[in-house]
Amino acid sequence: MKLLVSLLTAVALAAPLMSASANEEKAPAPVAAKPDLVKGEASFTAVCAACHGADGNSGIPANPKLAQQHPEYLVKQLQEFKSGKRNNAIMKGFATTLSDEDMRNIAFWTASKKAKPGFAKDKELVALGERIYRGGIADRQIAACAGCHSPNGAGIPAQYPRLGGQHADYVAAQLTTFRDGGRKNSPQMTQVAAKLNDREIKAVADYIAGLH
Repeated sequence: MKLLVSLLTAVALAAPLMSASANEEKAPAPVAAKPDLVKGEASFTAVCAACHGADGNSGIPANPKLAQQHPEYLVKQLQEFKSGKRNNAIMKGFATTLSDEDMRNIAFWTASKKAKPGFAKDKELVALGERIYRGGIADRQIAACAGCHSPNGAGIPAQYPRLGGQHADYVAAQLTTFRDGGRKNSPQMTQVAAKLNDREIKAVADYIAGLH
């Protein structure tokens, strides 16, 4: 009888704890604060505009256009510049000054700006670039860029960046850095770029510049 009473008491004491645990598991995840676009514009103007243009449309071919880029992708890149996962001494210096909230505000503000279209320059290479972008290179197991970045270069939000209209010089530099091991924050891109030669990289980059 004493054993039964002890067991019943233990169950009674445990019930509130189990209930609390269940409630904790069902509690909704905290919702991120809505980005402040006014603060985002102010931070962008102070920190980013000199290199990336007043509206995120960089006029410097070596620096990427950020306008209309997926905000989740931009936040990820800024966090990885800050942590050193993506190695760039200049960007690390800027990113280190930004909080996660600053990054979010900047990313959503740039995403709200319209990207200016670019254009391909090398007629001899653009056909090769289109073939690789749209169909890959089957005999070397190189996947089509369009599979992740979409046929028009818009990319898949939160997963793969927008590429359409991006500066060819910047795209070529990133593909080369992925291939040569200098950029290591995307295993998928490292695998793809590792199989491309300089001419193919230039061709794809030039084709991407004209996508819209």
